Amino acid sequence: MADPYRIPQTPDPTVQPDHAAGRRVLRPLLWTVLIVSAAANGVSSITGLPALVGIGFGVVTLGCVAALVVHHYRHRR
Repeated sequence: MADPYRIPQTPDPTVQPDHAAGRRVLRPLLWTVLIVSAAANGVSSITGLPALVGIGFGVVTLGCVAALVVHHYRHRR
């Protein structure tokens, strides 16, 4: 009979941690927001919208770039 309180020495390779699914979603989401915000920043600059609108999209774009860089360095092999 197996001991239910014993911790196995080798982890089961078929069991994925819960946070692995979040990692697979985060990077494409960041790329999508980056592309949309960069395009919106360009459109707001061309169309002559108020400067605060362009600055807002620029800040979102820079935030996505920073988050992608941090994500890359934390999860590289």
